[in-house]
Amino acid sequence: MAKAKDTNKTIFVCSACGYETPKWMGKCPGCAAWNTLEEQAPQAQAPVKAIKQRPGTGAKALRLEEIGEENAARAATGIGELDRVLGGGVVEGSLMLVGGDPGVGKSTLLLQASEHLAQAGSRVLYISGEESARQIKMRAKRLGVESCNLLILSENALDEAERRWEEIQPDYMIIDSIQTMYRPDMASAPGSVSQVRECASILMRMAKTTGCAVFLVGHVTKEGSLAGPRVLEHMVDVVLYFEGDRQHQYRILRAVKNRFGSVNELGLFEMHENGMTAVENPSEMLLSERAKNVPGSCVLPAIEGSRPMLVDVQALTLQSGYGSPRRTTNGFDAGRLALLLAVLEKRAGVALLGQDVYINVAGGLELSEPAADLALCAAVASSVRECCVPADWAVMGEVGLAGEIRAIAQIERRLSECMRLGFTTCVIPRANLRGVRAPEGMKLYGVDTLAEALAILLG
Repeated sequence: MAKAKDTNKTIFVCSACGYETPKWMGKCPGCAAWNTLEEQAPQAQAPVKAIKQRPGTGAKALRLEEIGEENAARAATGIGELDRVLGGGVVEGSLMLVGGDPGVGKSTLLLQASEHLAQAGSRVLYISGEESARQIKMRAKRLGVESCNLLILSENALDEAERRWEEIQPDYMIIDSIQTMYRPDMASAPGSVSQVRECASILMRMAKTTGCAVFLVGHVTKEGSLAGPRVLEHMVDVVLYFEGDRQHQYRILRAVKNRFGSVNELGLFEMHENGMTAVENPSEMLLSERAKNVPGSCVLPAIEGSRPMLVDVQALTLQSGYGSPRRTTNGFDAGRLALLLAVLEKRAGVALLGQDVYINVAGGLELSEPAADLALCAAVASSVRECCVPADWAVMGEVGLAGEIRAIAQIERRLSECMRLGFTTCVIPRANLRGVRAPEGMKLYGVDTLAEALAILLG
């Protein structure tokens, strides 16, 4: 006789991908994440009803030239750095996810953006599941937010919030945060995989059908990734990460997904009492506290998206007190650092055996482009030889395993930024000298090898 199925038996659900299994496992078979399976009670199964399918559109296949072009309408938020990262502004009907550490300033930035949008005549609905309306009022008063087109709703039951936004019909809506929203008809707790996925699905459908642009605030885990199922990041149109230390005043906004623009853009903000202030001149800010005429410092003209900015690449070397020398890096890939140190020793004769090497990119930036190779090598060699790179010189170029210096992209934009900040001399790959239009009064040194570059920079 067949055994009756136990409907009260619990299941284990992965908090990262939503994979379900009847028994606990240390590693999730769905996404290979460790210790993400959580025990949950199974939901009561409702009677199965026939689902009425939406009839097909009857559309026919079209050639590319037959499809009309339509530019997405964008609205400026009034915050230049936020508009830059979004690709020019907020697209109508888009679903955007903003993640970051607690206290980094996500709610502050979105409340300021809400004020600018409301001042332009749009109706903005700010739904908070974490704070009361009185708490939001206190923050708004501190930030100078006072538009009558900005409506505040303290609610975390999605069905109640849905009734309100159907009454109000806002042009923009902010959900702070998606992990606090829940549907009462689901048995799982707020923040669980099923709740986050279902709430995000309802909000996405609302955004696409009504044209209301929706911002979702997302919590992050201790590893720095967005909490909840990974399907959340696939559902939304834009994923932004707000980075920065609460003990420091500078914040960085990055786009890691953007269906309407580039993901290479970066926005810089400065935290003050009255909210976030956009940093319009990041090069000047990043070099404002640079120590000049000190060994181990080199200036790199980096490109972040469409913006050139000057970055201080710092290196410190000293005799190691351990059996194997330490290699510590902040803002630069550790594997790439090991490769460049090997090229420095083999091709340029810089003795690094028994030397601890510490690398830091000032300002909290992450350098991933190959153009940073030569500046890093120059900073390390400068620290080893106790010689200073001239304070008004900038260095850029990709370093190969044979010690050759390879050409880099957007050389003229980098040189223009250097000239604007008062740098009169640049060391660049020789291949970039052909056809380059250097700013008037700037001297360029073209180099073919790493050894040649170090000879020019350090004598």
